[in-house]
Amino acid sequence: QSFKLLGFLDVKVVPCARESVLYGALGSFVVGLGHFLATSRVRRSCDFAVGGFICTMLGYWFYCRYNLAQHRIRQRMLKEGMRNKILFEGSSLDPERKQTGPERSDS
Repeated sequence: QSFKLLGFLDVKVVPCARESVLYGALGSFVVGLGHFLATSRVRRSCDFAVGGFICTMLGYWFYCRYNLAQHRIRQRMLKEGMRNKILFEGSSLDPERKQTGPERSDS
């Protein structure tokens, strides 16, 4: 069973969608209740709650997607480094290997 938000955003499949909706709901509640306690105007507080939902959801969406992209970049770099370590280990191209004697190239 999938839950589609606005008919196209599948919350189970899309990364960061679930957390964004949950934080948006929490932000909506906080902003709406805070505005109501400050002004006692119900309709205006509901408007602020909707705005709080949108701002909080989009803010967390971009924050989460940025962190996800950074994590994927670090994973890719680590995977490439491990592959290169296995490929060059023990060869003359190994950066950790000490070059001594006639094998050393001074060019």
